[in-house]
Amino acid sequence: MNAFPDTIAGADLFKALFDTAPDAMIVVDLQGEIVLANPQADRLFGYEEGQLRGLKVEALLPEQVRQAHTQHRGRYMSSPRVRPMGAGYELTGVRRNGQQFPVEIGLSPIQTNGHTLFAASIRDISETQRARQALVRARYDTFLTQISRLLLESPNLDVAVDGMAALIASALHTEATLILFRDTHGNDLHVRASTGLPHEVLRGFAQRLSQGPWMAKGESGPVVLSRTGADVSGLLAGTAFRDAAIVPLSDRYEPMGLLVVPAREPESFDHDKLHFLQAVANMLASAVQRSRSEEQLSHAQRLDAIGQLTGGIAHDFNNLLTVISGNLQLLMASLPQPSPLNEIVESAARATDRCATLTSKLLSFASRRRLSPRAVMPGQVLGDLREMLARTLGERILVAAECPQDVPAIYVDPAEFDAALVNLAVNARDAMPRGGKLTIAVTHERVDDRHASLKKPAGEYVVFSVGDTGMGMTPDVQAHALEPFFTTKEVGKGSGLGLSMVYGFVKQSGGYLSIDSQLGYGTRVELHFPAVVPEPAAAPVATTPAVRQGHETILVVEDEPEVRGIALAFLRSLGYATRQAADAAEALEVLERYPDIDLLFSDVVLGNGMTGAELAKAARQQRPGLPVLLTSGYERGSLDAEDASLSRVELLRKPYRIEQLAASVRGALDGHTK
Repeated sequence: MNAFPDTIAGADLFKALFDTAPDAMIVVDLQGEIVLANPQADRLFGYEEGQLRGLKVEALLPEQVRQAHTQHRGRYMSSPRVRPMGAGYELTGVRRNGQQFPVEIGLSPIQTNGHTLFAASIRDISETQRARQALVRARYDTFLTQISRLLLESPNLDVAVDGMAALIASALHTEATLILFRDTHGNDLHVRASTGLPHEVLRGFAQRLSQGPWMAKGESGPVVLSRTGADVSGLLAGTAFRDAAIVPLSDRYEPMGLLVVPAREPESFDHDKLHFLQAVANMLASAVQRSRSEEQLSHAQRLDAIGQLTGGIAHDFNNLLTVISGNLQLLMASLPQPSPLNEIVESAARATDRCATLTSKLLSFASRRRLSPRAVMPGQVLGDLREMLARTLGERILVAAECPQDVPAIYVDPAEFDAALVNLAVNARDAMPRGGKLTIAVTHERVDDRHASLKKPAGEYVVFSVGDTGMGMTPDVQAHALEPFFTTKEVGKGSGLGLSMVYGFVKQSGGYLSIDSQLGYGTRVELHFPAVVPEPAAAPVATTPAVRQGHETILVVEDEPEVRGIALAFLRSLGYATRQAADAAEALEVLERYPDIDLLFSDVVLGNGMTGAELAKAARQQRPGLPVLLTSGYERGSLDAEDASLSRVELLRKPYRIEQLAASVRGALDGHTK
């Protein structure tokens, strides 16, 4: 059929207008067949002149939408109306070579010679879409800048997260946004911030998201869910939402939370929106990691500062105890027997012993007590402790111990290790006043380079986990749990040194301690120790009883006059001749002046810049092979690796009793290592 015969008035003018129109134009009949196309349409779709004529209009659309368009075209042709260009009717066109591109279409019905035709004007809007997309991306970039500034300038992470939820909703023009974090046990999700959702809906979302696959290891990219999909039917059930974007907040190994944006309309999330959400999730995950690292660093620095202060106080206190204890011992020795003063002096002596125990705990927290480590098999330790703990903790506490047979050894001081486990068990018992279950589990853990950290280098570890079903701790209590003298027990029922002592022991043993607690659910304390391969046990060496008395000459070097006086009095009462010096320089002069000195007895921490170990080296340059006995109430650095060349050097801990001094002096003089 010739749609425009020459007999139609104005046909030439119409054809001229049709052919020179700025937009591509085609005319379609009721069957959807193209009956006329202008040169612009030929060029737009990549056809030669006249090739479009006779094609179905669906040939200009992607194959996946042709059937749907045929149905839509039929409905339009049954009740046609003018639809001008710019009315928002956009499609995707396809060129002859298969290339797809966005188009905008205007439609007009035409009546001619009793026939109904349809004129379509078609415009390539690729540039328009690119400009529109650039504006959208610029807008998203503006919001990303605001979110970044919020994370940097907020006083804490909680304030930043609350502000982020509102900014995300504004950026995407959505009414609802959820930010969820994994709880301390790593299982459930809890809403940290949200907009536009009532509490009961939030709780349902959190529960269903916790049960879904989105927190699995390896999940990192955004997931778009449709209500028609099986994986989301449960998540959006009971809500007015038909779509949702879920973006994991990725840690190095597994997600630490989720960013969730539900939407009321299907297919609400295009590439730009998902890219924006991924960028927000990356920034939030980095902020959470930074916040946690800063918190851990601050906690470690605080504990280190407290440890240094504690160690210094313990050192000074041990010097005072040496004077008090020494004078009490001298007084006891000088009293006539029997004496009514004996009980008073013995009571004071017992008090000094308790004070010495207290300073020992302080030094343990400060990692300054000298340990005697050896290879220890975890299974043997746990077996020995289990029965004792069951009796000690009482009938209300059920004790369970788990240790595989193939767990390797650890290198620790056995006595201190037993004390640490007992301490944790007693703390657990106190947290379960009505009874409960104490579980001590031992596991073997391998850490590769990918999962290593400063706190936990790559290698093999043995992990002791002590868990209870008690009251648990609040975050504030947990943050201070390792500090000395911090306790939640009633006055007089705890010194607050238990956990701090365990922390110091574990740190000094090359491991680290972690606490995981939730109020109402109990507490789990984990001790991580490097695994070792135990060496064959050496045959026991016979020891000879220490000789308490002597006649040799001993040089006493101590910068505290009262402490020096106690040492001199003890040695003289044991039969030794003595010389004295207040610092290292004076001691070297005395050594040079008196060649009869048989033993150097020096404090480790001396005034005027030289330590006891450095004095010992200098003294042996003057007197090769000179026996040395060091003493300290502050053992940090007392016999470091650089002092390992000092042979026949013993260390006597302050405060000491006269019997301990006698044994150590004889051991040093006779070459026995105690």
